[in-house]
Amino acid sequence: MKPPKGASLRIALPKGRMSEESIAYLHSRKLSSFSEFPSNRKLIFNDPEKNIEYVLVRSKDVATYVEHGSCDFGIIGYDLLVEGQYDVFIPAELPFGKCSLCTAYSEQHKDWQSKKNIRVATKYPKLASKYFFDQGFNFQIIELYGSIEIAPLTGIADVIVDLVSTGQTLQENNLVQGPKIMESSARLILNPGSYFLKRDLVQSFLNKLSIE
Repeated sequence: MKPPKGASLRIALPKGRMSEESIAYLHSRKLSSFSEFPSNRKLIFNDPEKNIEYVLVRSKDVATYVEHGSCDFGIIGYDLLVEGQYDVFIPAELPFGKCSLCTAYSEQHKDWQSKKNIRVATKYPKLASKYFFDQGFNFQIIELYGSIEIAPLTGIADVIVDLVSTGQTLQENNLVQGPKIMESSARLILNPGSYFLKRDLVQSFLNKLSIE
């Protein structure tokens, strides 16, 4: 099936560090004509040489843009993908964005695993709920969107569930890393409709990533 005349690909990238890693990786695969984004406040960047448009959005919004067909591809952390349970294809795991979803706690709450009821602060209510349910805890999920590390220090929660990369942020806030819930890394996601409507463009893109 041929793509519509004048069609191009649109890729959603998460603002921040992963967008920088994403564009550098795509450049290394000759899929982008630039290796980094210009230092301005633009959120949409055209790459006419490669016939690609990049859209910078919040990390939690990447899969929504792809799922609803506003973007053909997206790059997102596996943690957010599992948490959101989106209707998208996942053609590839990418070699960056590696981290772990872990529990963490302060010394004053080091006995949290022996409590009958615990309060859990997190940006990942579904993943956290499944983990603590499977572990047999009675728990209350407190969903936060800012700096989760503050929660046990202020007494709002006994334990947190958050992403850990180097562990430095936990150390700086006097938190101890607890049991690991899952490993995460960047994933390439694809809108199912784009696969059929723009098959030649999509397949060419995937081939350059050496995806079989």
